[in-house]
Amino acid sequence: MSNLSNRRPTVYGFYLVPDFALMAFTSVLEPLRAANAISGRALYRWLLLTKDGAPAMPSTGLKVMADGSIAQHRRLDRVVICTGGAAHLFDDAATFAWLRRQARGGVALGAVADGSFLLARGGLLDGYRCAIHWLSHPSFRESFPQIALSASLYVIDRDRFTSAGGTAAFDMMLEVIARDHGRPLAMQVAEWFVHDPVKAGADRQRLALRVRTGVSDPTVLRAISLMEDHIEEPLRIARLAELSVLSQDRLERRFRQHTGLKPQEYYMLVRLQRAHALLASSALPIKEIALACGFVSASHFARRYQRLFHRTPRMARAPLAEEAQAPARKRGAGPRKPG
Repeated sequence: MSNLSNRRPTVYGFYLVPDFALMAFTSVLEPLRAANAISGRALYRWLLLTKDGAPAMPSTGLKVMADGSIAQHRRLDRVVICTGGAAHLFDDAATFAWLRRQARGGVALGAVADGSFLLARGGLLDGYRCAIHWLSHPSFRESFPQIALSASLYVIDRDRFTSAGGTAAFDMMLEVIARDHGRPLAMQVAEWFVHDPVKAGADRQRLALRVRTGVSDPTVLRAISLMEDHIEEPLRIARLAELSVLSQDRLERRFRQHTGLKPQEYYMLVRLQRAHALLASSALPIKEIALACGFVSASHFARRYQRLFHRTPRMARAPLAEEAQAPARKRGAGPRKPG
């Protein structure tokens, strides 16, 4: 991204999509505010934009006043798309046209949480690497197989900057500030918020595996990582053991010790959880989800899914679709993606 701050403040436009994640939004905004305060200069300015200029409603139900509509403000240096967990359903021609105009005008485009879906759908990530919330990895790969999706917490690739949301957005902005005004200022911003920055390009998948699985054994974690990388065409357990540099018996003993399951049972759980994520965050037909998760037929998938989740895939998808389309202020406090 080019640095315009030597001539004037760098102007950010935050495009707030209904039901956006408040934590991801503030994780971008607050480092900019702190950089201004610490430096004693107006290094950055920002505008809060919505499609029509009306107040924005984040997933928390709070009302955020907008500075105007996307059509009103043209002099921007960088745009950050802030979305929530239903970004995969977003489809608005006017928004995509506006984003493409911004890109043609030399504006750097960013996204937090699931905002990369909007950039991808607008054709603005072709030839770029990007990051997205880890829960949305499966549906993003299925929808945009041509785009280089990274497992990093954030990616800054020329004039595109994307993050997985939450505190990953904060780390991304520390890197942006370091590139704009030097690493000492970025470290002062981190200290201001009592934050220990992660290394640039940290592998989000590896960071998340321990948290998601509760497993600490490196060999078992490697095997689980291999399972997650081979969903559509599952590996045989013997091959999994070979790649884990263990005998099959030792692999099974370690899995039982650390997960309480046999490797093949755990592998089935991984595939069904991936299918569950695709049902929640994509519009793919159930038959395609079954094939994408390594099942030979939709009926086989449905039986396995119902055994684990006590409902059919079709039954599971209906309430998820209704929730995604419901106004945030009318929703309950059901599970959602963090940040």
